[in-house]
Amino acid sequence: MNDGKQVAQGEQRAMVILLMTMTLLGVFPLDVVLPSFPDLSDYFRTSPSDIALSVSVFAIGLALSVVLVGPLSDLWGRKKLLLAGIAIAVVGATGCVVSSEYSWFLFFRVIQAVGCGSFVLSQALVQDLFVGKEQERIRIWMVTGGGVFISISPLLGTWLQLQLGWQGSFYVFISLAVIVWLKAFFLLRENPHLHTTAPERFFSAYWRLCSDFRFMGYWLISALAFACHFSFIVISPIIFMERLALSPYAFAWALLLYGVAYVFGGIVASALHRYLQANTQIVIGLGLIALSGLVMLWLEEQFGLSAAAVLIPMLICTAGTTIARPIANSKAMSLYPRNAGTSTSVGGVLIFMCGGVISVVINLASEDLTTALALCFLSLSATGLGLNVLITRRHLALKAG
Repeated sequence: MNDGKQVAQGEQRAMVILLMTMTLLGVFPLDVVLPSFPDLSDYFRTSPSDIALSVSVFAIGLALSVVLVGPLSDLWGRKKLLLAGIAIAVVGATGCVVSSEYSWFLFFRVIQAVGCGSFVLSQALVQDLFVGKEQERIRIWMVTGGGVFISISPLLGTWLQLQLGWQGSFYVFISLAVIVWLKAFFLLRENPHLHTTAPERFFSAYWRLCSDFRFMGYWLISALAFACHFSFIVISPIIFMERLALSPYAFAWALLLYGVAYVFGGIVASALHRYLQANTQIVIGLGLIALSGLVMLWLEEQFGLSAAAVLIPMLICTAGTTIARPIANSKAMSLYPRNAGTSTSVGGVLIFMCGGVISVVINLASEDLTTALALCFLSLSATGLGLNVLITRRHLALKAG
């Protein structure tokens, strides 16, 4: 990294490719493995719900890792933390492949999650290297790219499952991680302005950021929107493959439609951020999530459980998530640009902890997953809209003062 916000166009293009590759790598521990749920359940002689729980545990482990990653990156630099994190993730993925018992598999999934915590540094890298509207544009690309990767990941996961078994997604993760490690090693340069925080004040930035209601509010909005997406991802194999008895390929094609909503949401978000204020974009996104909850309840009441009754509201929900999250992320990150690493950590903790905990709660409602999911969308979107109102009032009060 350089010591300013501007980078040469060629270097900027290389950085965008690195960020998108990190985004691609991030779908493997959560999304590509989904079609392997039945095989994992058979291999480790446990229930599909336990395998779903391993995904939630992964998210919680990721959140705990992120607590340290951001402040350490502000102190020691993004490059060192990213390289170390990728190496730990590779160790965890390798351990998963060689595990013969579910308890060891779960342990190494947590190790993998700890390493994957370094991927949240992509937000700090965007803050370090890009400015203004460019930051929002790159974040929209990353969210949209994540949607494209999510949309094709079940098909990729199904193909890897057929060719290599459940271990296939871990083999590809390890290979991609090595590529990202090499690209980061040769491309990134440390920013000399990062090493300004004394070690004894390691967590002082946390208090300053977490005591700012606007900062916490924007990240909570992003976290609540993410939890809607993540909760569906965790329980989707149970709904489609166990309850509806779809084959892995049929499940993959169903989620391909889900991924299309990410792309559509990214296109809409790109248009909205040119013409609408951040507050309005957040309201539109959260409003779509609330609408999806109502549609899911109505479809289930009228037609019962079916693939269409789940996918139609999820298309609406995901479009809303893709609109709300990038602008909420950008607003939160813009408040403390000199503490981009710590800002990333706070956001990452909230996002993955909310996703992990809420998905566990929904998974416990095993008898009526879709109703629990719909009620989750309604309650989380209402909470997000309330937070947005309070943030707006606080902002107006500060301007008036």
